[in-house]
Amino acid sequence: MKINENFSKIKVAVVQAAPVLFKREASVEKACRLTHEAAAQGAKLVLFPEAFIPAYPRGLSFGAVVGNRSPEGRLTWQTYWSNAVDIPSPATQALGAAARHANVYLAIGVIERDGQFSGGTLYCTLLYFDPKGQLIGKHRKLKPTASERIIWGEGDGSTLTVLATELGKIGGLICWENYMPLARMAMYGKGVEIYLAPTADSRDSWQASLQHIACEGRCFVLGCNQYVTKSMYPPDLNGLKDLEPQPEELCRGGSVIVSPLGKVLAGPLYGQEGILCADLDMAEIARSKYDFDVTGHYSRPDVFQLIINEKPLSPVTYSPSNEQ
Repeated sequence: MKINENFSKIKVAVVQAAPVLFKREASVEKACRLTHEAAAQGAKLVLFPEAFIPAYPRGLSFGAVVGNRSPEGRLTWQTYWSNAVDIPSPATQALGAAARHANVYLAIGVIERDGQFSGGTLYCTLLYFDPKGQLIGKHRKLKPTASERIIWGEGDGSTLTVLATELGKIGGLICWENYMPLARMAMYGKGVEIYLAPTADSRDSWQASLQHIACEGRCFVLGCNQYVTKSMYPPDLNGLKDLEPQPEELCRGGSVIVSPLGKVLAGPLYGQEGILCADLDMAEIARSKYDFDVTGHYSRPDVFQLIINEKPLSPVTYSPSNEQ
């Protein structure tokens, strides 16, 4: 790995906002607008929350209990599936165009609709666009949490993505994947410098987790969450009665930017939508590794080793035909 000694200061932004829930095109339009707003503040990297397009369906059951799925829940699923993002598609083209016009790296959480195999599975995915507007990488969530497993499939090791850019090495994990020590170690092993952690977790304990990751990985950590209220849900959505016992404020946010030594540089932001910006002094990464380098002088490969399967997994494999 080539060592980058051209230390610089770069401005980054995390966008705490809600999509236009369950509306793909309107959510894409909002994301493009907020990308330009972040760029206008000088940001060169812009991060959006987990599942920004078309929604993190907080509070909805999709009609599922152990042993049964309701017809109404299937209609909720159909709406969610219909507004998911194909790759490529007009949605990804619009996001790429926004990154190009704003001249930024854009990372955004989407619900990806599988177009390669079944066409029926959804994945919680983080997309990466470069300032030329190209889709340069993606990461599929490895392990959806609890009831998320009803609506999202599991990613494989082929999308444990860290991208070498002129800003630094950019990569990350989604929400509670960040509680998986080996998944974090996979990111550290690839030399991640700007660690992205889009989430749906607004608890105080999440802040402690992000500071821990920053100190453990000796990297900058960008945490990004949505701010969502019940009134933002479309009134005609099937299954909306699930939200009746919920408070009006469904997700209070908590977006934050943390330095490699665990210092909070911006945020946490609660109770509103907003854009947080911070200037990252990339030389701080080298300074922070003086006394701790998790994949360097603080590792013990003679005792511990991690083996990662990065091979894409396919449900069907066809052998070449022997017919002449």
